[in-house]
Amino acid sequence: MNIVVCLKQVPDTETRIRIKDDAGKGIVRENVKFIISPFDEFALEEALRLKEKLGGQVIALSLGPDRAKDALRTALAVGADKAVHVNDGGLAGTDSLGVARTLAAAIRKLDHDVVLFGKKGVGLDRGQVPAQVAQILGLPFAGQATEITVSDDGKSATVDREIEGGRERFEVPLPAVISREKSANELRHAALKGIMAAKSKPIQAFTLADLGLDAAALQPKVLVSKMEYPTERTAGRVLQGDAATAARELVRLLHEEAKVI
Repeated sequence: MNIVVCLKQVPDTETRIRIKDDAGKGIVRENVKFIISPFDEFALEEALRLKEKLGGQVIALSLGPDRAKDALRTALAVGADKAVHVNDGGLAGTDSLGVARTLAAAIRKLDHDVVLFGKKGVGLDRGQVPAQVAQILGLPFAGQATEITVSDDGKSATVDREIEGGRERFEVPLPAVISREKSANELRHAALKGIMAAKSKPIQAFTLADLGLDAAALQPKVLVSKMEYPTERTAGRVLQGDAATAARELVRLLHEEAKVI
């Protein structure tokens, strides 16, 4: 079983994000700590568990600048067998479709029975890339999986996902693309031995030319027009008096100030 797991680097969720002074179309990346997107961590854990059960190999795939190698070395340290990095200046400014086209081109060069993603990258929260990759590759897609079970013959997978008030179950032929929801599985952490070993493991590198792509084909179809900070919350108000007095005042405020009734 060959499992490709796609990893995206995003700003640390505890980082204070600052918007660039360029008409608000990007964020300041200097002095920002980047981490593997938390949903992708669950996809990586799922990949490792599938390998432990079924055998085979886990291939970690990421695209981005040199810092993306940190995510790949983390994956190697916890048990991934190979790492592939797509690094090309032509990727700068591309959108989710450009990312999907690039990942799909790289995946075509790799042996794959299952392609795993987190359900979304927490940087932009769009969740578009997994389905786009499946469409480009012509593979079935199952999203937001909470449980993945591969058949004994390795030809299909059963995928469960939670929905409002219940659960859906799909059966998909393999190879397939699956995006992973968070799960109760405890994420493994790299031991010192794994960290040291990962430093010497090779990372296969691809450029756009290696993948048969060019920057012109990856020009964004969707452009960010502006980023803004959320509106700051105003301080709350404590209503005085007994319950009846406070209730009357609350109704008045909702009607006259908030204008919601």
